[in-house]
Amino acid sequence: MQYCCDDYQLALRKNHITSSMTEQYDPSQNAVAERVNGILKQEFIRGISIEDLTLMRKLIRQSIHIYNHERPHWGCWLHTPNTMHKQEKIKIRTYKTKNSTEEQPDAI
Repeated sequence: MQYCCDDYQLALRKNHITSSMTEQYDPSQNAVAERVNGILKQEFIRGISIEDLTLMRKLIRQSIHIYNHERPHWGCWLHTPNTMHKQEKIKIRTYKTKNSTEEQPDAI
């Protein structure tokens, strides 16, 4: 079933689940979102089985905070996403054009 399918969206609403999709169905946005989700699963919650939903939400919130504020990323020139978005010197990489990941000698 596709994420944008009416039946799928209805099932989410019935179960009080908020859907998270890219705003304009942009495949490059989806790739970035899938990458983030994969890292969170593999690095932060892999092998953890928690049936307490409140505790799992807390773990995920903490994982997202670490991902954004403490974990350096190669794609951010070994800075955190938070640091990259606060600065103006280093160009933030995007994934919409072929030339978006050019080397930046002063980046590191």
